Amino acid sequence: MKIALIGASGNIGSKILAEAVSRGHDITAIARNPQKIAHAAHVTAVQGDVAKPDELAALLRGHEAVISSVHFSAFEPAALLGAVKASGVKRYLAVGGAGSLELPNGQRVVDSPDFPEAWRGEALRGAAFLGALRQETALDWTFLSPSALIAAGKRTGVFRLGKDALLMDADGKSHISEEDYAVAMLDEVEQPRHIRARFTVGY
Repeated sequence: MKIALIGASGNIGSKILAEAVSRGHDITAIARNPQKIAHAAHVTAVQGDVAKPDELAALLRGHEAVISSVHFSAFEPAALLGAVKASGVKRYLAVGGAGSLELPNGQRVVDSPDFPEAWRGEALRGAAFLGALRQETALDWTFLSPSALIAAGKRTGVFRLGKDALLMDADGKSHISEEDYAVAMLDEVEQPRHIRARFTVGY
């Protein structure tokens, strides 16, 4: 497939890029600093900025799917979604956040008393973006929330999928590696199962 990846040089974006390349897709890797993107076959690194929606729309045009891996504080939902719609690409997937997932008591993760204050603003913006997507009817969107903890680790290909509830393992830990998150994302690109929906991945 021909895929545009916004934020391809970031921690998660770079793992998604590597996974997509390993599967033989042709990737337009978009970043503010494309020189940070490693050279690889089937990868075209280009400069782009979510703050410049007209330019971004031009970069996205002609792709089969768009994936965004960008901090929620870095863009306005209407501008980013407007750029995707203006490009003519219908399939849009977002690297989501865990803050909007639900705890067993029905409370959102971001609203729990022990949620780190330093992350609260970003988590709330992520929840607002999910809300904006749920009103979106012109795009075949998907929002993939990670578990509470996501960090560089191993690619195992063994994980669970959920919908709106935070996934926890038998020890009560909610975690996923960036590498396995990327596997789940590319699985969804190749075999869409969560159109106009949010889902989550964890061990």
